[in-house]
Amino acid sequence: MAPTPHNNSVRASGIAITAFAGVQWLGFMFANTVVIPLSIGAAFHLSDAAVSGDMARSFIVTGIACLLQVLFGHKLPLMEGQSGLWWGLILSLANIGVSSGIPLATVGGSMESGMVLGGLAIVLLGVFGLYKVLNRLFTPIVMAVLLMLLASQLVDIFFRGMLGIDATGHLTPSVASLAIAVSILVAVLTIAGRGLLSNFSILIGIALGWFAYHLFIHAASPVVRPNLQDVTQTFAWGRPAWNAGIVMATVMTALINTTNTIATLRASEPLFNSAVTSAQFRRSFLFTGMFTFVSGPLSIVPYAPYTSSIGFLRTTRLLNRAPFIVGAGLFTLLGLIPQLAGFFSRLPISIGDAVLVIAYFQLFGSALHNLQGLTFDFRTVFRIAGPVLIGLAILSMPATVFQSLPGFAQGICANGMLVGILLSVLLENLVPWKHWATENMPRN
Repeated sequence: MAPTPHNNSVRASGIAITAFAGVQWLGFMFANTVVIPLSIGAAFHLSDAAVSGDMARSFIVTGIACLLQVLFGHKLPLMEGQSGLWWGLILSLANIGVSSGIPLATVGGSMESGMVLGGLAIVLLGVFGLYKVLNRLFTPIVMAVLLMLLASQLVDIFFRGMLGIDATGHLTPSVASLAIAVSILVAVLTIAGRGLLSNFSILIGIALGWFAYHLFIHAASPVVRPNLQDVTQTFAWGRPAWNAGIVMATVMTALINTTNTIATLRASEPLFNSAVTSAQFRRSFLFTGMFTFVSGPLSIVPYAPYTSSIGFLRTTRLLNRAPFIVGAGLFTLLGLIPQLAGFFSRLPISIGDAVLVIAYFQLFGSALHNLQGLTFDFRTVFRIAGPVLIGLAILSMPATVFQSLPGFAQGICANGMLVGILLSVLLENLVPWKHWATENMPRN
C-alpha cells in the first residue's frame, strides 16, 4: 500500500520532534559538562591548549558513555555524566594539596591511580551484585548528608570563582557585579520562567553572561584550537603517583558514587512505569565502572547517571530513547570538532561559576527530599547535624591544620565531605536508632 500524504506528514512531524528533542538533550548535556573542564584546568594550572583538549575529551567520552548506557547498559534515556561528587572531591583535593605543599602533579597522579582502582571496584560490584551491600550502608540519611556537604563545598568553590578573586585575594568588582547579575537572571528564569525559558535557563545565562563579559570587561581572546595531541593527551594532571591518603579517598569516592546509580535508576521507575531489573543494575555498574577506570588515564572527571535527568524528562515528557540517542551522538560530534572545543574552552570561569551556583542549589533540595518521612526529635537531629556540621567545620579549616598527621591520613581527615560521609555511615549502621525510638514510644 502506497504511503498517503497524511502518513508522510505524520512521519515528517515525528522526525522533526525527535530532532528538536535531540537538540534539547544536547543542550542539557552541554550545560552540565562545559564548566567542569574549565574549573579542573584552573585548579591544576593547565595551559589553554590542555584545557581545550580536556574539553574535547569530556564531550567525546560523555557522549559515548550515554550511547553505551542507553543501547547496552540500563537502556534508559538517562544522562551518564561527569559526577558532581567526583568533581567536588577533585577540586577539594587540589586545594588541599596546594595548601599542604603537596605538588599538584602528585595530587593529580594519585587521583588518577585511585580512579583506575575505583573503576575496577565498581565493575566487580556490578559483576558479583555486591552493590546491594552498599545500598544498605548508604541509607537515605547518609545520602542527605552527602548531598548537603557536596552542595556546600561546590557552592563555596563556585561563589569564590564568580567573585573574580585575584592573586592578592581581593575580588574584582566588575567581574563580581556581572556574575551576580547572571546568577540572579538564571534564578529568575528557573523559578518564574515557563517552557523553554525555564528549561534552558542555564544555557541562556551562559550565553548572555559570556557576551556581556567580552563586551564590558575583557575582549575575547583568540580561540586556542586543540590539536590531536591535546585531545589524546593522557595523565594531564600528572604521571601516576601514590599518595596513600589521596588514593584511599579517591577509591572511597568511587564506592560512594555508586549510590548515584542506585538512586537514579530507582527514581526512574515511576517515570517509566517499570521496575529496574537486576540485569539493568549490573550492566549500568559495569559501564560506569569502565568509564571511571578510563577517566584516570584520560584525566577527566569520572561518571555516574544524572538524577537531574529525571527532572528533565518530566519537564519535556518525551520519554523514548530516540531523542536521547540523537543528542548523545551530536554531543560526541561536538567534541570531535577541534574548533568548537577550543571555542567553548574560552568561556570565562566567573560566568560558568555564576550559573552553577544556582544550578547546584538543587542538590540541597535533593538532600531534603531524602529526609521526607523522618520524624525529628532530640535524638534523630544528631544523625544529620553531627556529620554535616563537623564536615562543614573541617571544610572551613585551612588544610595546613592537618599537616602534622601522617601523609596517608591527611587526604582523608582534611576532606570535610569525606569525614562527614564516613561519620554518617558509622552512625547509621552502628547506632540502634530504631531501638531507642521504640523504647521511648508512649505506652497506653
